[in-house]
This record gives sequence, C-alpha cells and structure tokens, in this order.
Amino acid sequence: MGTGASDFERAVAAVIDATGPGEVVTFGEVATEAGYPGRARAVGAFLAHHGDGHPWWRVVTASGRLVPGGEDEHGRRLRDEGVEVRDGHVRRPRR
Repeated sequence: MGTGASDFERAVAAVIDATGPGEVVTFGEVATEAGYPGRARAVGAFLAHHGDGHPWWRVVTASGRLVPGGEDEHGRRLRDEGVEVRDGHVRRPRR
C-alpha cells in the first residue's frame, strides 16, 4: 500500500496478505480481523480497486460463494492452492 492509503486500507491489506495458500476467509472475517467489524462491503470495494496487489482469491462471501462474474479465475486460483470448489462455492472449515 502506498503512503496515501487509509488506516482501513492498510489494516485490510495486512489481514488479506497474512492469509496463506489454501486458506479462505470471508469479507466479514477480514473486516473484523482488521478492526472494522461490519465493514464487509468495504472490504469488497477495497479488493475491487486494489485486489491485484493482494491475494484476493482467498476471500469469499459468508456463504462461500466466489466473486460473481469472476468465478472461473477465482475458482482456478483456489483449486491451484488445494481448496475444494464446487458449483461456484468453496467448502471450508469455520475459523
């Protein structure tokens, strides 16, 4: 993140960047772990603008759904890391 990034952006980036290969988190979990509970949609907006610099594919909706419109790429990246993807959703243990 550049020096002009907000505290929210830096915190969200740190949580996403700390998510390792094969791990999956929800937008809400990222928001909570970053110190901004209830800001799941803002995490999505962050990834829409800054996702290329972070492992965005490790973040899914609360139901495990992949990013609408980007399911093919999202699913491929997760499967490459050993995550089970079926019908546009991931199966994952709760954190």
